[in-house]
Amino acid sequence: MNYNESRKGSYGLILVKGIGFSYVVTLICILIFAIVMTYTSISEKIIPLVNSIVMVFSIVLGAIYTSLKVEQKGWLNGGIVGLVYVIIIVLLSSIFITTFTFDVNAILKILIGLITGAIGGMIGINLK
Repeated sequence: MNYNESRKGSYGLILVKGIGFSYVVTLICILIFAIVMTYTSISEKIIPLVNSIVMVFSIVLGAIYTSLKVEQKGWLNGGIVGLVYVIIIVLLSSIFITTFTFDVNAILKILIGLITGAIGGMIGINLK
């Protein structure tokens, strides 16, 4: 399927699947990390670092998936995946975390998601 065919009906579905794939990877990685933390003496201080690594890893995989399906403009489609992924996380954080503030860290996380997604999209385009 080329880019023009995907634009007609399934482009949005491909993006949703890419974002969904990213969240599935995130859930699996967090579950594995939770199990490791339960049965080892790893410090809880590394949780923010692991969350950031999992976020980047998940966005890259979702962006690669999306760009492999769309087959054009990997940087753009990957960037969209990363941006939407992080915006959803930020929105959920603002709803469920009472101490959440939209500050420089949230903006930085959004930029990291956008850039990581774009890089993942470029990787995906070059895998074919």
